[in-house]
Amino acid sequence: MEDLNKDLCLVLDCQDQAPWDVEVLKKNILHFMVHMVGKDPKMANQRDWYKSVIYLLRAILYERKVRMERTLQATRGRRVYYLSMEYLIGRNLRRTLIDLDLQDAVGQALKACGTSLEAVVDQELDPALGNGGLGRLAACILDSMATLGYPGIGYGIRYEFGMFTQRIEQGEQVEQPEDWLELGNPWETERHSVRFTVRFGGRVISFRDEKGREVIQWVDTNDVIAVAFDIPLTGFRTPTMTHLRLWSARASHDFDFRFFNEGNYIDAVKDKIDSENLSKVLYPNDNTLMGQELRLKQEYFFVSASLQDILRKFFLTESDIRRLPEQVAIHLNDTHPSLAVVELTRILIDTYKLSLEEAWEITRRTFSYTNHTLLPEALETWPIDILGKILPRHLDILYQVNHHHLTAVKYQFPGDPKMLGRVSLFDDHSRRVRMANLSVIGSKKVNGVAELHTQLMQSSFFADFSRMEPAKFENVTNGITQHRWLLQSNPELAALISQHLGEGWITDLPRLRALEGHLEDSGFRQRFADIKRNNKTRLARMVADRVGVRLDPSAMFDVQVKRIHEYKRQLLNVLHVITRYVRIRNGEIADPVPRAVIIGGKAAPGYHMAKLIIRLIVEVAKVINNDPIVRDRLKLVFLPNYNVSAAETIIPGSDLSEQISTPGTEASGTGNMKFALNGALTIGTLDGANIEILREVGDDNIFIFGMTADEVSALRQRGYNPAKYYEENPELHRVLDMIRDGFFCPDDPHRYTPIFDALVRGGDHFMLLADYEAYVACQDRIDQVYRDQAAWGRKAIINTANMGYFSIDRTVRTYAEKIWQVEPTKVPTSVRRGSRAKG
Repeated sequence: MEDLNKDLCLVLDCQDQAPWDVEVLKKNILHFMVHMVGKDPKMANQRDWYKSVIYLLRAILYERKVRMERTLQATRGRRVYYLSMEYLIGRNLRRTLIDLDLQDAVGQALKACGTSLEAVVDQELDPALGNGGLGRLAACILDSMATLGYPGIGYGIRYEFGMFTQRIEQGEQVEQPEDWLELGNPWETERHSVRFTVRFGGRVISFRDEKGREVIQWVDTNDVIAVAFDIPLTGFRTPTMTHLRLWSARASHDFDFRFFNEGNYIDAVKDKIDSENLSKVLYPNDNTLMGQELRLKQEYFFVSASLQDILRKFFLTESDIRRLPEQVAIHLNDTHPSLAVVELTRILIDTYKLSLEEAWEITRRTFSYTNHTLLPEALETWPIDILGKILPRHLDILYQVNHHHLTAVKYQFPGDPKMLGRVSLFDDHSRRVRMANLSVIGSKKVNGVAELHTQLMQSSFFADFSRMEPAKFENVTNGITQHRWLLQSNPELAALISQHLGEGWITDLPRLRALEGHLEDSGFRQRFADIKRNNKTRLARMVADRVGVRLDPSAMFDVQVKRIHEYKRQLLNVLHVITRYVRIRNGEIADPVPRAVIIGGKAAPGYHMAKLIIRLIVEVAKVINNDPIVRDRLKLVFLPNYNVSAAETIIPGSDLSEQISTPGTEASGTGNMKFALNGALTIGTLDGANIEILREVGDDNIFIFGMTADEVSALRQRGYNPAKYYEENPELHRVLDMIRDGFFCPDDPHRYTPIFDALVRGGDHFMLLADYEAYVACQDRIDQVYRDQAAWGRKAIINTANMGYFSIDRTVRTYAEKIWQVEPTKVPTSVRRGSRAKG
């Protein structure tokens, strides 16, 4: 193995681990500047230095990748393939430098080259590969897999323009292309030889061969080529790593000379344009038929290419397709990749000539599925007509699988025809295919992402499936990576912790609990408070730069940043802000605690109500922030274009974390964990992982309000009448009337009538009005606690100290043991020999 490692050491003379030689790093940075960037270092700009450093890191990581691949081929262990439509990996340079323990050394090397690390890091853009918690969780899981050495990779789509860049113009969200690839992405490597044909449309034919056997073929298809791009991802201070393989769509025929020669220049490249649309944007608006078809094609494109690649790798070491479940674990991150279940079944039947029964058994033993929501509108379904048009062979197989499935259910639960309708893959009433049902029956394991979510999953939406196979369901509470969300984003706090506890917490987060032993140390408490103040000052600068509003760091920073959706109840937050505004303006609060409320997040382009809520926030903020009576006692800010990089500044600078979803709607949440890890106190409902945070930090160190999930369900069953709350609560009545009557938009007094109507007359589906009084009362209690800064500081330290359970490493170990059944890989480190840079 030592000889093997020596063969791989080409770039740094085998120095791919600390301690790093600054002179060697400098020579190699200059080497890549000349030989890869193609620039004279004397003429290089900051972007050139950025690319040169990335090429150096890529070389180190690909040497590690080769060593890891050779080890895996020798051990022939099981591998995990993680399928997700989203990956919010964030900016990768500083994270990689920290993981490799290279940050100081590269900083010195760049200084010797005449530039600085900070200037180089600032060149990096956030990869536009996701939108919300789903994508951030996927990124954290890959981070932990690399750190813990579990063999596997992530698959996704290389979105050219991401979801969108959010701008606020005249109060409204405006979507603009997120052109993160405009200047190229030096992290990625295009794998020209890894390309697969993905088929759409066509028709299915059936005939008998010479032996009388039925042969079914999918013919006359429209084909697209999927091309692989790889991004290497490090583990923390470990020789193991992983990578993210992203698919980009290419036309099978780029150019039609016949049309071109006829002067029809548009049709000459039409196939190219249509094909490449598949990887242009994340979640194309599916409010139209064309949008639905594009989204379905996008999801199939992704899973088809991924499965072809997985099988290619499988056959490098295996010859019998029946051994697939023993060597391969494919994980579905929510329902978006669920077409992979029927695609693998199709491949096993059509390519490897297995029977339906055998193909289905192999499929079910290969897949696992994480459910992330119980909201009916978020559980994907596809119209039968659209699915049949785009994937006719798959629809045939779905009918066969459903018949096989329902036959088994009928024998297991005789005399219950309604159950057959509930567990069927097809909703006969709406003529749609239920992708969540497909994911459940096609997987060996199904997990929820918080204890409450898993309980509700088994007792409500998937109750019938739980009766059928109770051992199939597991809970794996989400987690976060402390490497990014504390070590990287809050370096002062990380240094304080390491000063008192050592660095063991970085790879063993439960060690943070020892911080409680320093609660009586006034010097530690003061330093903790000073660091929070510094982070708030940094956040205040960001707010001033982005929206021109100046915040006082001595005010309470009350933050809600997440995807804009009615169930997350940003609107409830606004109702409290208006209530507070009215109280201050009318002199109803003698000495209010100064508070800055910061809200951020994107609304889906076709989600009208969410976009209207954003506009309301912006216009309420404009009124409050310019009211001379209120002055600095209350500020409201909508911070546009929330992303991972913004979160790295926002989260450490927050005092109060708003986690106020309607109980029973938030699967888990991970933002709640990140805020608490950085010493923010939570105001929240008993929903998602808030329940587990409450258990870890204790009743006195979190602010819980409102109904439970059971109480929400009971109220809905009794008949919820939101107008009753409107009529009986004078403050709520006043606030809603201000919204309805145009107080915040005198130029268009009826602009927010739809919000009033949805809450008072439209059923208030997410029960904001039912929880309003409890929420406002809880906010009043928070004011009283915040006045005692010493007490608040103790609670903040207790929150940080008790976040160990929420490490993503605990999450991934649980997946590895209970879901994937994989073992970590032991990869040897390299051997050092000399220090001369290679040319």
